[in-house]
Amino acid sequence: MKSNSKNNFEKVKLVLKKLEKKDTIVNIPGSKSISHRVLICASLAAGKSQIENLLESEDIKHTMSALCKMGADIKEKNKKIVEIKGFNGSPQAFTKPIYLGNSGTSMRLLAGVAALGNSPYILTGDKRMQQRPMGDLLNALKTVGISARSEEYDDNNTPPIKIQGGIRKGGKVLLDCSESSQYLSSLLMTGAFFKHGLTISLPFPAVSAPYIDLTLDIMKKFSVHAEKINDLQYHVSGGQKYCSGKFTIEPDISNASYFWAAGAITQKMVRIANVSPNSLQGDLRFLDILKQMGCLIEFNADSAGVKGSDNLKSIEADMSDIPDVVPTLAVIAGFAKGKTVIKNIGHLRTKECDRIDAVVSQLNKMGIKAEQGDTWLQVQGGSPKPACIETFNDHRIAMAFAVAGLMVDDIKIENPGCVAKSFPEFWKIFDQF
Repeated sequence: MKSNSKNNFEKVKLVLKKLEKKDTIVNIPGSKSISHRVLICASLAAGKSQIENLLESEDIKHTMSALCKMGADIKEKNKKIVEIKGFNGSPQAFTKPIYLGNSGTSMRLLAGVAALGNSPYILTGDKRMQQRPMGDLLNALKTVGISARSEEYDDNNTPPIKIQGGIRKGGKVLLDCSESSQYLSSLLMTGAFFKHGLTISLPFPAVSAPYIDLTLDIMKKFSVHAEKINDLQYHVSGGQKYCSGKFTIEPDISNASYFWAAGAITQKMVRIANVSPNSLQGDLRFLDILKQMGCLIEFNADSAGVKGSDNLKSIEADMSDIPDVVPTLAVIAGFAKGKTVIKNIGHLRTKECDRIDAVVSQLNKMGIKAEQGDTWLQVQGGSPKPACIETFNDHRIAMAFAVAGLMVDDIKIENPGCVAKSFPEFWKIFDQF
């Protein structure tokens, strides 16, 4: 296997023997989605905030670095706690381009923060980031008086982007969220600093809508109120202030999905510690999907567990709201009986890679019949075979297909280090089951 971690899958095979003896409990690092949002809200606040269990990953480091350039003072107090002194909604000038790698969340959420500055900011990223769409958010910002444009491309669509705040009166804005709900989260978080706030209308419901609810909840924890009026309208009042405080980041349920998938295909109980059934992370619905496939789902006081059966069933699932777990489900479907259809996932084509095409091509490599359309994919379950998996430098492709290595000899993962984007400890935790 082409890996910096020696014989990862030889070690992973030990999982099965250990799982036979007792339940496995896995501790997952903090949520990436929550970490981004808490970092931004704490930086928008006055005073000092303390954040516990902040995710340490490449994407989060990009957001932290950008916020420091904008005037936040971020320090690691110890291995568990980060302290942030915010800039109270008034980011300082920074004349050089701010590099955000391939972190789409950083790019979209920080575009809103950049709109609060009085000097221009240039936000850029790697080659793939420069192919990812930003036009709908840029157009929305322009309608409320913010200078926002693509720096190098005539179509005003992709990074690098240049944003400079204006008078920031606010008002009504029309925003298309068919490609990303992060556009809406970006405007909601910064709209509190617009004089008249923002009333944001959508032409149709946003994809990945649970992430919007997550944004509203985190803003509320910082004493800023925004509301969902209905599926097509949101409002945040102007003149509000973010209040500093102490916050703890809950485990990342997207990353928990890989270990629940392990439970599903090995027929052993795998529990994720500290997962609440009341979590607002949308990917918690993944457990409902696994239940439909025939898995046993158990919540107790301090964990949520999955145990598969010897008769995993195929399903049809609309996953427009939980796209990050599509690769995980597709891999499980390769071990199920019948044809699984995953639909309304067209926005996966503009992620770190074209995830629909990536998943289908790598399942086919494993001898599993998989097909795709513009907004869907389908998987005919069977008997997966050994293969060398191309990750396309996408963390979620690497981690999803790693699960198959628990049941199939000689699965190799190319570029395993790409998991550092969201889950640097993935291989270490996988090895220590």
